[in-house]
Amino acid sequence: MEYVYKTKGTCSTSIELNVEDGIVKEVTFWGGCNGNLQGISRLIRGMKVEDVIRKLEGVSCGSKTTSCPDQLCHALHEMGY
Repeated sequence: MEYVYKTKGTCSTSIELNVEDGIVKEVTFWGGCNGNLQGISRLIRGMKVEDVIRKLEGVSCGSKTTSCPDQLCHALHEMGY
């Protein structure tokens, strides 16, 4: 399933996801820290959604209460995971 999530409280503005059978197939962040977000996208490609959520949910960025990885988890929850 392809999904676009509008982020809240981060430098990235949106996340495009493709998840099939509970496996992350592709993730693209728009805006934000390009190198770091490309790295995260590559690292989680092929991972089970539940593992991504377990590892990244709740990560904060500086004094913010959320981060791009945390917003990715919000997107995955909105998708029903």
